[in-house]
Amino acid sequence: MRKYLLSAVAAGAVLAGAGSAFADEAAAQKWIDQEFQPSVLSKDEQLAEMQWFIKAAEPFSGMEINVLSEGIPTHSYESEVLTKAFEEITGIKVNHQILGEGEVVQAVQTQMQTGRNLYDAYVNDSDLIGTHSRLQLAYNLTDWMAGAAKDVTNPGLDLDDFMGTQFTTGPDGDLYQLPDQQFANLYWFRKDWFDREDLKAAFKEKYGYDLGVPVNWSAYEDIAEFFTKDVKEVDGVTIYGHMDYGKRAPDLGWRMTDAWLSMAGAGDKGEPNGIPVDEWGIRMEAGTCNPVGASVSRGGAANGPAAVYAIRKWDEWLRNYAPPGAASFDFYQSLPALSQGNVAQQIFWYTAFTADMVKPKSEGNNTVDDEGTPLWRMAPSPHGPYWEEGQKVGYQDVGSWTILNSTPEDRAKAAWLYAQFVVSKTVDTKKSHVGLTFIRDSTVNHESFTERAPKLGGLVEFYRSPDRVAWSPTGINVPDYPKLAQIWWQQIGDVNSGAFTPQEAMDRLAEEMDIVMARMQQADERANVYGGCGPRLNEESDPQEWLAKPGAPKAKLENEKPQGQTVNYDELVARWAKN
Repeated sequence: MRKYLLSAVAAGAVLAGAGSAFADEAAAQKWIDQEFQPSVLSKDEQLAEMQWFIKAAEPFSGMEINVLSEGIPTHSYESEVLTKAFEEITGIKVNHQILGEGEVVQAVQTQMQTGRNLYDAYVNDSDLIGTHSRLQLAYNLTDWMAGAAKDVTNPGLDLDDFMGTQFTTGPDGDLYQLPDQQFANLYWFRKDWFDREDLKAAFKEKYGYDLGVPVNWSAYEDIAEFFTKDVKEVDGVTIYGHMDYGKRAPDLGWRMTDAWLSMAGAGDKGEPNGIPVDEWGIRMEAGTCNPVGASVSRGGAANGPAAVYAIRKWDEWLRNYAPPGAASFDFYQSLPALSQGNVAQQIFWYTAFTADMVKPKSEGNNTVDDEGTPLWRMAPSPHGPYWEEGQKVGYQDVGSWTILNSTPEDRAKAAWLYAQFVVSKTVDTKKSHVGLTFIRDSTVNHESFTERAPKLGGLVEFYRSPDRVAWSPTGINVPDYPKLAQIWWQQIGDVNSGAFTPQEAMDRLAEEMDIVMARMQQADERANVYGGCGPRLNEESDPQEWLAKPGAPKAKLENEKPQGQTVNYDELVARWAKN
């Protein structure tokens, strides 16, 4: 490794030499010293990595590129801070725009459909891996890194260090997306309230089991009722036993496709997604790449008893146990509502919210104490009565850098450098302290997170545990995410409005998914649009024939509310630490 030992006079001369490599190295050293700490790399190793970026970026110096992502703290940090660092170090200016997730998906879809280069790269959820691997409209990163982009692929990228590449790899074994941020949906609860002896005694007397982290939905419902109807008030504040959102908007659909049906037990066993029926209720037989249907009449489970149960419970709990107005909240509005400190638990809480939920009381966060220690904890979400051991237990979002083939190669290379920069070992540990959306094993195991763990409510313990692999994104059963995802929120919104019952809404949703997949089948058979891996729908048959078979779709249970079960949180964390 080269070492640059500059005297104060020499350093001044170097800084005066605008545009020189030494000026870039001086900028890199400034960012390393002032911003990119802590890091899993030594400062010398960080400088060596930045020297590679400086050299690789020379052909693109002065270029201005455009990238797009959704709005979470991690991406705000990239947009506001890391773009400045990247420009000073490499000479490449990046306009890192932030929009809502629905708008990001729409932009990706528009660019794929029109071939117009709207953005040079996207942080696009790995939920689209089935889309990208089939349509082949995104750069195949495995091929690209070994070929045309070899000269701009960081030798220190270390793909084996990433936690989420299994989710961004297509059925062909090739990588299509590079993880940038990762977060899970877990259970969130007010541990300070759950630890109160008077509340523990009252709960035990009424329900016959201990107040604790719910293992099943029965216990979650009991706890929601207990805090809403029995406790009612804590420290003079009216409280509620549940939080969720229900606004008729695109993120309401992702609220359900993000494993809600499989958490109830709608799908099949299998990792990372159910085989042959996944968490969307779409059937795709093992060893094939052709979805065969979403309706029970075609072997799917999107309108089966478990799925209908899942939607019914979401609607009931939102109406009966959530704060007033929650039904009109969207994904982004639900976060500040939780920080008010009047909710006992949330069954479906994204760890992307951790950065906001550990803000001090002085910033309006009523879920931490005066020292900033969380009064809450996170734990695995409970599962519904149709769930069986071996099924998916929850969702994990893996927002990943995706470059579409319609992006000219020089712009794609510049964007690829930026993507690698913001996930580099030089930068990642500090970025993770800001956004708390871990993507690297080396980062989550860094000593700085050992020190900070008590202030993060169980996040570090979860991501260091082997349990984390049981949370996974949408898989390859979904043949075209943008086309199918937009169906969900409208149908679920009709349940929230009262226009349709859960059964009616899910019947309509399943039928519409099959109609859209039938069009995909026609396009694939006619023009090989999906590379031969488009849907091949089963003929419709009597749903009872499918419900009588083992596996999903599952027949309706006589008792959808078995005995509630809970587990002690401290014992749960001890198990994580032991593993």
